[in-house]
Order: sequence, then C-alpha cells, then structure tokens
Amino acid sequence: MKIKILLADDHQIVLKGISFFLNIQPDFELVGEAHNGQEAVEKAAELKPDIVLMDLKMPVMDGIEASALIAERHPEIKVLVLTSFSDRSHVVPALQAGAVGYMLKDVEPDQLAEAIRSAYKGNIQLHPDISNALLSQLAPQQTEPDGERSREALESLTPREKEVLQLLSKGMSNKEIAQTLVVAEKTVKTHVSSILAKLRLTDRTQAALFAVNMLNPKP
Repeated sequence: MKIKILLADDHQIVLKGISFFLNIQPDFELVGEAHNGQEAVEKAAELKPDIVLMDLKMPVMDGIEASALIAERHPEIKVLVLTSFSDRSHVVPALQAGAVGYMLKDVEPDQLAEAIRSAYKGNIQLHPDISNALLSQLAPQQTEPDGERSREALESLTPREKEVLQLLSKGMSNKEIAQTLVVAEKTVKTHVSSILAKLRLTDRTQAALFAVNMLNPKP
C-alpha cells in the first residue's frame, strides 16, 4: 500500500520539484496537485489522499483555512504543512486548524519523506526550528533546563489523562480520542480541560507539544 499524497502549492517550480521527489519514492503515490486552498479542499474530497502537503500562502483560499476544512470534513486525511514561514503567527493557527505537522521548505528531502511517513501514522511532525521555537514559549515550568517541573506536572496526571495526552500528541481530535478509548466525547473534553489546568497550558496545541517533548523524548 502506497501513501497517497495531494500536493498543494501555487508555485510551479516548487510543484515540479516536490512532485519529482515524491514520484521517485517507492512507497509514495502523488495522486494530484492543487494550486490554491479551495482547489486543495475540492481535490481532497475527490481524490481521498492519505496526506495533503499544504502550503500556507496561496490565492483564493489560504492553507490554514483549507486545512481546517479538510480536517473537519475528512478527519482521516492528514494535513502536513510545507511552507517557508516559521513564525508563531503562522505555526500555531495551522496546528490549531488541524494540521498534524509543520515543515519548512528548507528541510532535507529525506527528512521530508520521513515526516510524511510519520504523519501518515498519525504522529505530530515539526521541523526542528519550529519545535524549539514553540517549546520555548510554553509556560515557564515546562522550560526548566532540568525538566524537573515538567516531570512533576506529568506525574500529576491520572493514568487516563496520560492516555488522552498521548493521543493528543498524535494529532487526534476529541471525537477520535473518544472512539479510541470507547468513552463519550464529553468525557474526553473534561480530561483535556483537566490536563491543561494541571500542566498550566492554554490550549491543546501546547499540550500536544508538551507530550511530544515529555512522552517521546529525543535520545
């Protein structure tokens, strides 16, 4: 089974370069291209890709709005942002819109390929520069050099809350978490609220980043 990919970008040179790279990967299948956000939404519905590689700055409809619509209408499709914008004002809205990852166009080809494969499995994928920038803006206790307060915060969670946090780190919605854990969606919302309060975070994006950092630490 090949990973079906829809590529959304309004620059022809970028489209041709990335298309060539994707087509030489043995486990990828480029099923279509879109030149703006609206076309990306329409082709996602038509072609049912596994992954949408989404640029952010496009005509007609930008990538953030397109990502939100795809995530709402087709939660099984994973949106992986591929853009040149690394500032928080682009990153956070994209992740909040439902993107499972955010990569920069200066990424090495092999890293992009691995990010696509990992996103396909449901894991959050962030370019190293993005991850470091966002983690540095978490609540003060999450950025202690020795991580002691982070570990204490993590240990304050119940076993069920840790399960929910782990699923959050995979980019799952409340509905998907509820289905996975076989509980009511309202119960998941309660757990998420409790997690945010205990970790002193403001939104699920920060919670997901915390989980990636603490539950799946880099060697």
